[in-house]
Amino acid sequence: METELGRGKRTKITYGFDEIALAPSIITVNPDDVDISTTIAGLKLKLPIIASAMDGVVSPKTAALMSKYGGLGVLNLQGVWAKYENADEVLEQIASASKDGYIELMQKIYLEPSKPKLVEKRIKEIKDAGAKAAVSSTPAEAMELGPIAAKAGADVFFIQATVFSTKHKSTGSKMLVLSEFIEAMKIPVVVGNCATYDVALDLMKNGASAVLVGIGPGAACTSRGVLGIGVPMATSISDCAAARETHFKETGKYVPIIGDGGMVVGGDICKAIACGADAVMIGSPLAKAEEAPGRGFHWGMAAPSPVLPRGTRIKVGTIGSLKEILIGPAKYDDGSMNFAGALKTSMGTLGASNLKEMQHVEVVIAPSILTEGKVYQKAQQLGMYK
Repeated sequence: METELGRGKRTKITYGFDEIALAPSIITVNPDDVDISTTIAGLKLKLPIIASAMDGVVSPKTAALMSKYGGLGVLNLQGVWAKYENADEVLEQIASASKDGYIELMQKIYLEPSKPKLVEKRIKEIKDAGAKAAVSSTPAEAMELGPIAAKAGADVFFIQATVFSTKHKSTGSKMLVLSEFIEAMKIPVVVGNCATYDVALDLMKNGASAVLVGIGPGAACTSRGVLGIGVPMATSISDCAAARETHFKETGKYVPIIGDGGMVVGGDICKAIACGADAVMIGSPLAKAEEAPGRGFHWGMAAPSPVLPRGTRIKVGTIGSLKEILIGPAKYDDGSMNFAGALKTSMGTLGASNLKEMQHVEVVIAPSILTEGKVYQKAQQLGMYK
């Protein structure tokens, strides 16, 4: 519902995960009987969690582990793994850089171009480990890197930008024509990011196999501060899920929605699914894994921009193994571990047997959901206030 910002501007109220809650019904389901599997771009996932295409999160090794535990890891083809043979040494430099010097260092490191031979090598490393190979690039590099990745055996290609548009105005070089690119690729193409009904529907009509939803909510992203752009995630996912339903009614083709960013604990993932997501893409929670290549640090894909950095390097620490974070058992009480268990328990409590049913549970506006009755946790920095 629209309201008035001022006499010259109409607006609407939007909501983030911290402002909503999930309301139970009269039905409950045994969590052991809950099905949390999903299908994204033709890939059947036992766990609806995708690891973000960020260098502090996904390496060929962690991509393979994500597949082993039922999810999917996306390797950034404009990251260090596709630029440097000695990627581990480069990541060590980034992790060791001072708080005042990391931006300049990363700007220098990421100026190195991606190398076709390394793109092929990294995809082979993932495939040789028995995993599905998902890779990512920005629209500007997709025309070059996409065909290389497809030929090397990638299973799915992600195109990601802060804001993706199929109606780009430019007097410069030739721009990516999404529909033509997707038709030529011969493998599924996931596209993002967006935050509104109209853009999501447009991406679907242009052939996207799945759509990434989320502009600026990531823990290491600074786009909302630098550019002032973004829509809170609960509203973004809900609006884009409506576009999915419209597209399905018009064409019979179901295009999954992936909530990308803004999720820190298990409850956030549950809320994202309830708002309409078919899967989630997360970064900082997985950067805390012992196997994560960031060595306890996490940074956004736009952080190394040589002109206008729109991401930062944050210290997230290391809390345990990737397995513990994804499927448990949890050794902390703050929701940072066993995301699969959290989702199953939430769904069972809400009476949802599968993700489609979870998308239809009742969501309420709840501005006090994180503070009501939590005075001791807050004062003692325990549980939800760690």
